[in-house]
Amino acid sequence: MTGYPLELDLAGRPVVVIGGGRVALRRTRALVDAGALVTVIAPVLRAEFPAASVTLLRREYRDGDLAGAWLAHAATDDPAVNAAVAAAAERERIWCVRADDASASAASTPAVTRHGEITVAVTASGDPRRSQALRAAIATALADGSLPVRRRARRRGTVGTVGTVALIGGGPGDAGLITVLGRRLLAEADVVVVDKLAPRSLLAELDPDVEVIDAGKAPHAHNLTQAQINNLIVDRALAGQRVARLKGGDPFVFGRGGEEALACVRAGVPFRVVPGVTSAVAVPAYAGIPVTHRGVTQDFAVVSAHLDPSQPGATVDWESLARGPGTLVLLMGVAHLAEISAELIKRGRDAATPVAVIRDGTMPSQDVLTSTLGQVAADADRAGVRPPAVVVIGEVVRLRELLEVA
Repeated sequence: MTGYPLELDLAGRPVVVIGGGRVALRRTRALVDAGALVTVIAPVLRAEFPAASVTLLRREYRDGDLAGAWLAHAATDDPAVNAAVAAAAERERIWCVRADDASASAASTPAVTRHGEITVAVTASGDPRRSQALRAAIATALADGSLPVRRRARRRGTVGTVGTVALIGGGPGDAGLITVLGRRLLAEADVVVVDKLAPRSLLAELDPDVEVIDAGKAPHAHNLTQAQINNLIVDRALAGQRVARLKGGDPFVFGRGGEEALACVRAGVPFRVVPGVTSAVAVPAYAGIPVTHRGVTQDFAVVSAHLDPSQPGATVDWESLARGPGTLVLLMGVAHLAEISAELIKRGRDAATPVAVIRDGTMPSQDVLTSTLGQVAADADRAGVRPPAVVVIGEVVRLRELLEVA
């Protein structure tokens, strides 16, 4: 059947639903949401019908019940009653939807999904199962951002408009590990400010008119300073644009997301934080190393290890970390691996403690070097280890032999 798709504004208009079962209830709820003045007629009604929002008539259908209606739904389990309702609607020139027989119905209801201000209705030549399957696929694609629906960007300098900032954690590397919300907000953005370790393959999915600004943030080689980034995202949001700040890992785990959030607060810019899968736990997990394991350790510490522990300005409490029983996860620790290992051994950690250095974690190029605390710096140097890498120190490293996934 080839129909003519049409969206109806039913706000304040009378609609009659004949039937009191599950299908009638579902359609009544949708009609109420659309603002229709709904009358439901059936001798028996499910208790879930919203009595405060509709007129309920507990009786059989009678000729004349459709008078004045704009739309009717015949949703009883009796084909004869549904046929009588449809015939009356035809005489009165009222559109009628038959729930039991779409081919005998003058109108039909599509499978519908809603995503914010977007409504998608799907029909498939009268095949409800096919339309529902397509609807489910579209709903999933809209939710995860793989089917982006972006509103037109507001012009820069528009008076009285303020955009938004989304601080998005992109995860540890693999683009598939970004959250569903993060991917959707990225797809809806007008401007994307991206870091070096963010999942950059996602940028290829953006609309061509989305502005991408490379913030860099590589060690000792920043494209933009943090102050410049703060000013940039605030300026673009104040110009009415939707800004996505795409970072690697989680924005609040050594991602300086807190500083960017405070910049938004000071400027009166609405923002939201989208947590990401931090590399501190995800990268070891991909390498077959749980950071906690019953009978091995109940705690772990995550350390920003980009400073030489022996130099002024290093505020990490290496004494406590060396003597604690838990797993240590070092981020940004490759450059000072020798000094950190020596510091931990000096303060009490056994030089035979297992260590793993994981390069390009979660990516196809992931590589894992295993060693001991006393030897890891020399082994990493011989192997030519370069950032990005995550270092795991503790007995849980031994589990890799059992848990490594090929």
